[in-house]
Amino acid sequence: MISLKVNGTVHEVDADPGTPLLWVLRDDLGLTSVKYGCGEGVCGVCTVLVDGRAERSCVTPVESVQGSEILTIEGLPADHPVKAAWTELQVPQCGYCQPGMMLQAVDVLTARPDLPDGEMAAAMDAVACRCGSHPRVIPAMRRAAGRMREEKP
Repeated sequence: MISLKVNGTVHEVDADPGTPLLWVLRDDLGLTSVKYGCGEGVCGVCTVLVDGRAERSCVTPVESVQGSEILTIEGLPADHPVKAAWTELQVPQCGYCQPGMMLQAVDVLTARPDLPDGEMAAAMDAVACRCGSHPRVIPAMRRAAGRMREEKP
């Protein structure tokens, strides 16, 4: 048995230690927001936060995240600045990549909420979006970053 803390809840899963986290989240825990894209850790669609850092769950062995805090989009509060900005500015089109994109943005903006637009865009290029919502991502990140700066003590 492998013990995982996902979205604040501890789960015991019966999985091979080398199983990609993606499949444990989807198949064992029913968290289908975590999507399969490339299976090689390149497209970013499967991004989750592990101890606050963006990780590609399709190439992360489940045994490597025992004892870590894992966050999927379901665990990100509705009032989180990134989630709120995404909703307010209607960023998604099809939505397939959006959970991974939002979690990538959380990681990027938590580290540096003062990033210039060009660096935000470069950081978000790590998540592939087939429907073309990238032009709405930067304004949403700017809005979220402003709120995150306001919330810091």
